[in-house]
Amino acid sequence: MTQTSYAGLADRVVLITGGASGIGAAFVRAFAAQGARVAFLDIDEAAGEALVAEVAAASRTAPIFVPCDLLDIASLRAAMAKVHKSLGDAAVLVNNAANDQRQVLAEVTPAEFDWMIGVNLKHVFFAAQAVVPQMQARGGGSIINMSSIAWMRGALALPVYAAAKAAIVGFTNSLARLVGPDRIRVNAIAPGMVITERQRRLWYPNEQAIAELRARQAIPDAVTPHDIANMALFLASDESQRITRQCFQVDGGLG
Repeated sequence: MTQTSYAGLADRVVLITGGASGIGAAFVRAFAAQGARVAFLDIDEAAGEALVAEVAAASRTAPIFVPCDLLDIASLRAAMAKVHKSLGDAAVLVNNAANDQRQVLAEVTPAEFDWMIGVNLKHVFFAAQAVVPQMQARGGGSIINMSSIAWMRGALALPVYAAAKAAIVGFTNSLARLVGPDRIRVNAIAPGMVITERQRRLWYPNEQAIAELRARQAIPDAVTPHDIANMALFLASDESQRITRQCFQVDGGLG
């Protein structure tokens, strides 16, 4: 399949949270391949450094990796300030970091609830808060928040995760209204079943279970990290400059 080229993304500053592995790593690879100046934050230092080496060998510009615990908002702000000092105003923010830990409703403690909200929602708000002034200064930008079809389908084992991912859509709608006059677009992507290495290891070791879920898709082919990255590229590009306050399902039509 031919990769679409978005000339306008070349040399633009793109900031990605949770970019060291899975869908986040696909974002890093995709934006770097477009010639963007990419920075990504992640708590996994080994994976982050390995990705930098991989992408540097394949792209004309190596991404910048900043280790960061996104649960620590002071650390998040410091990491974003470091990226800003190195690269300048961000044109694109991809709020990707998340954790789809399965839980039993009756067993969720207040501490576990707070952790799930922190890892799936809180940093999304504060990363956007930090990047909006940069986008205002450059005359516009694109914020892409990662939601999930989990909240739409009512996933049984994901009560807190689904709540956070639904809240991201609400935040997307509100923020889009607030910063639209500054020509900042805010959209969400809701992936379907994307089998990353982590997903296969923790939740889908059984190929039959994967096949059964794919059989419920309107399009039976696997939804891959590459598919999600392609949507992000479009939403970051000038070709989507009149699109905001939307949530795009990339799920093969999963019912």
